[in-house]
Amino acid sequence: MDTNWQERLEALLETVSRPARYVGGEVNQADKEWKPGMTRFCFAFPDTYEVAMSHLGMKVIYDAVNRAEGLVCERVMMPWTDMLEGMKREGIPLFSLETRTPLSAFDAVGFTLQYEMSYTNVLAMLDAGGIAVESRDRGRDAPVVIAGGPCAFNPEPLADFVDAFLMGDGETATLEMLRVIGDGRRRGLDREDILLALAQIEGVYVPRFYTPEYHGDGRLAAFSPVRAGVPARVRKRIEPDLDLAAYPETIPLPFTEAVHDRIVLEIMRGCTRGCRFCQAGMLYRPVRERSPEKLFALAEKLVASTGYEEMSLSSLSTGDYSRLPALIRGLDERFSSRRVALSLPSLRVDGELKQTLEMSSQVKKSGLTLAPEAGTQRLRDVINKGVTEEDVLRSVTEAFESGWSGVKLYFMIGLPTETDEDLLGIAELAKKVVGRYYALPREKRPRGLKVVVSASTFVPKPFTPFQWAPQDGLPEIKRKQALLRQALNIRGVEFNWHEPELSVLEACFARGDRRLGRALLAAWRSGCVLDGWSEQFDNRKWLDAFEAAGLTPAFYAQRERPEDEQLPWDFADIGVTRAYLRLEFRRALEGQTTPDCRDGCEGCGLRRFEGICPE
Repeated sequence: MDTNWQERLEALLETVSRPARYVGGEVNQADKEWKPGMTRFCFAFPDTYEVAMSHLGMKVIYDAVNRAEGLVCERVMMPWTDMLEGMKREGIPLFSLETRTPLSAFDAVGFTLQYEMSYTNVLAMLDAGGIAVESRDRGRDAPVVIAGGPCAFNPEPLADFVDAFLMGDGETATLEMLRVIGDGRRRGLDREDILLALAQIEGVYVPRFYTPEYHGDGRLAAFSPVRAGVPARVRKRIEPDLDLAAYPETIPLPFTEAVHDRIVLEIMRGCTRGCRFCQAGMLYRPVRERSPEKLFALAEKLVASTGYEEMSLSSLSTGDYSRLPALIRGLDERFSSRRVALSLPSLRVDGELKQTLEMSSQVKKSGLTLAPEAGTQRLRDVINKGVTEEDVLRSVTEAFESGWSGVKLYFMIGLPTETDEDLLGIAELAKKVVGRYYALPREKRPRGLKVVVSASTFVPKPFTPFQWAPQDGLPEIKRKQALLRQALNIRGVEFNWHEPELSVLEACFARGDRRLGRALLAAWRSGCVLDGWSEQFDNRKWLDAFEAAGLTPAFYAQRERPEDEQLPWDFADIGVTRAYLRLEFRRALEGQTTPDCRDGCEGCGLRRFEGICPE
């Protein structure tokens, strides 16, 4: 290894903010030795160290790959701007934490795509790591660039930059992909042949083997394979049994504060509620639960290996876990004497919370998160939220009586059919929540009331009933935010909102086609990186990039899609059918609700996947 390069790096680390982001060597870091013949993989997280070290998916894949014979996994995260600029100035390539190996020396580099506004970070990391940014420019010996995560279900905006995408659960499929890549490189296969072999793996999409065609007005006209032997539709991967799926028993401990620095137990995957705005609720069907026994065993090993004094239960809807009281009781029995607190960050508001919350003396009472999503019952029916105002008020009352003083209420603005009356309903609901707190006798009120109302802007997402719906235009978003700021000037209430320009771009890339790659490339070349951080976001540069690419944000974000329009992600089969999503959109416009599918099959289409959806 270039010792001068190492010396320059050590000098650079003395000048940048938070150098602990880049040094590696954490407690529980994998130290698996790379030997000739092994396949070397770098898991790339396109955001900062603090965010990456909070991400469960990275920990799961890191552990699964390093447990597998013949495979090695290391990690890399997006540097902050000072480090990125210093590396470029000093000729230092982006490197892995474990061994400081440049990204260009790996067999494969894999990105997790959690957020559309991290896409410029993907390009920046490839370039800093010595890998050609565009797939077509990579030579025979260049790493194969792969990507997964929720945004990979519409991969088209990144099709020019990523060699292969994985759609669905990654615990087993990632190992299959790495073995194909490693075997192909050892055999000296051409890059094209390796990618063709990857395309045979269920859940894998290789964009170079497909070609889009467009109408004169910019709409997608056709999308078809151009290489024999690749599927016309790519079916997502599913881990059918979470008790058998890979899960880490030890995790690297961050050297600097992470966003969520604690043990995370994924108790279930999927959701049956059918909220019409929720992409994850459609993508991660069917519901699969880990057994309490498996979770107890994992918790014991993770507490022993990390020393953490807090653990949280993770899922899309923790309150729907069928054995939640038994799980909380069992965790309390095992860990209360060791002062390990339990955090419950995501409970639905229509469950009976009080008994569960009071069951554990070690449940952390820093705050409770509830998501009414809309301010009126009419709009909650449109989005199929399935909760009433009384559900919300009963839940917060139970929380206050159980010792919670902080409540976070999540809403969306700009939902289909929304009116100003629906918006003002958010403020009315917040007032009633505060009223329930002050209705308690003074001696029974937990101290320090804080009601945080967060209102994100609706972003139409692929594979949801609202994938056809338009997003509000920028002036309308700003008007609605101003209306809410005024209405939520309430004692004890704090109001948070999202930057509207960022939400518009998020909608563009969520529903984007392959042509958006030109705008993405232009934005990155103009200096756009770390766009999800408000201090780094530059909307003017993005508007210029769209103009340079001959595109407009309104075409992607504010345009309602006709029912028969071909969508850029239609080639992906997530189980839930387009016909079902369209039916749900029509029901939404009519204000009709759809029951939870645990109460009976609603015909979403997942039963086409034999042996996957429970009877």
